[in-house]
Amino acid sequence: MSHLPKLAIVGRPNVGKSALFNRICKQKIAIVDEAEGITRDRLYADSDLFGFHFQVIDTGGINLRSKVNFNVEIKRQAEIAIEEADTIIQVVDAHVGVTELDKEVATILLQTKKPVCLAVNKVDNLSQAALIHQFYSLGISRIIPVSAAQGWQIAELLETAFEQLPAAKEEMPENPQAIKVAIVGRPNVGKSSLVNFVLDEERCIVSPIPGTTRDSVDVTFTHENQLYVFIDTAGIRRKGAEHEVVDKFAAIRTERAIERADLSVLMLDVQEGITAQDKKIANRIEEEGKGCVILFNKWDLIKGFRMEHVLKTVEEEVPFLKHCPKIFTSATTGRNVEKLFPLILEVHQNSLKRVTTHQLNKFVVSALQRNHPPMMKGKRLRIYYMAQVDVQPPKFILFVNYPHLMLESYKKYLYNQFRESYEFTGVPIRMFLKGKEKREKPTSQEVEKVKRKEDYDEDEEEGFENDHEGVDYQFDNEEFLGG
Repeated sequence: MSHLPKLAIVGRPNVGKSALFNRICKQKIAIVDEAEGITRDRLYADSDLFGFHFQVIDTGGINLRSKVNFNVEIKRQAEIAIEEADTIIQVVDAHVGVTELDKEVATILLQTKKPVCLAVNKVDNLSQAALIHQFYSLGISRIIPVSAAQGWQIAELLETAFEQLPAAKEEMPENPQAIKVAIVGRPNVGKSSLVNFVLDEERCIVSPIPGTTRDSVDVTFTHENQLYVFIDTAGIRRKGAEHEVVDKFAAIRTERAIERADLSVLMLDVQEGITAQDKKIANRIEEEGKGCVILFNKWDLIKGFRMEHVLKTVEEEVPFLKHCPKIFTSATTGRNVEKLFPLILEVHQNSLKRVTTHQLNKFVVSALQRNHPPMMKGKRLRIYYMAQVDVQPPKFILFVNYPHLMLESYKKYLYNQFRESYEFTGVPIRMFLKGKEKREKPTSQEVEKVKRKEDYDEDEEEGFENDHEGVDYQFDNEEFLGG
């Protein structure tokens, strides 16, 4: 999944943020009203500027002293949007002038070190453009007069916002031979300790590169002639922040890291076992189709407990993790850390592995011989052949007569048999069913075919494998992953 640049619109209440949001989105999504506190949750929408696609986020007005209902929640939602954003627009009111709240918001935004520009709203024509000069006192150098209501200077505002975005101007070319690995997990499980230990290896040539968020760092290094990029998602250190906001920031960074990486190293604290947050991260890795290595950290602190018990608990909680390689380490002492790199290479190679159609068809024949699909209403599922259509993650299509005859139990049987035959260790597998497209009206050739044959349906099924070329198929809505 590609990452669209995110633009956050922030400011104090009643400056026209939602009107600007609607104008940028080219549709009326946000409610616009003069009352304070109308926008509470963050609103997201995709938009584009002359073919450049991005995501825009609308936020509620930031008022640190307001007693309006849900003010604390509104401020929290705005903070999350600021954290998520790649570039920020602060909106102010040209006719009201500079307020203390404007100054407080500007101070918060400038502290983020992210690209910030100022939209001086409600400037209806060029004669009022001089109203912007008073706002230079906020410390934001890039100021654009706009009219959200009339749509004036909106394109100029967006160009200014995105010209400050490094990724938009000079995107750093990625080395296609580098394996990108996201180090993910809950706060304080030892992610930074692992990265620090790896980078102290004498065989590593290290180069830190700033990541896409201000708290994430990509570290490029060479280990035994293989180039790696470790994406560190260490937790932020912000004093006095609400726990919910901190957790949300951590989740945002983790999701971005998983999206960008080829595979993930999911670190678990062996003292605490797998938590609900760990399961969410594991499910996210599987949903994104990325490979995974499980690293149980702090094993040196465990006494009188067997590895088998830990493994069984994890595999029962998240079925996908059953197929992922696992190691027990201590990031502080370095125990077993050297075993991580062979597992990363194995998982990465599995994500790129292809199986020939001939081999897959032999597998299908063998699986059907061991366990035939059950009859349903006088009909039996037929699997004609199987083909791999993609990698990262590996995707396969099963060509069948009637997709609805594939029972859940038989799906799991095929999935487990496939895992036993080809393993694909550490990699999620996507399998789809594909059947003949139903046509509303038969062609004249098909009518003749029915007349010539006693059992049209049976004959069509027997000839399906040979006749599949040139026939239109459709994906069944159901994708199955087994478990």
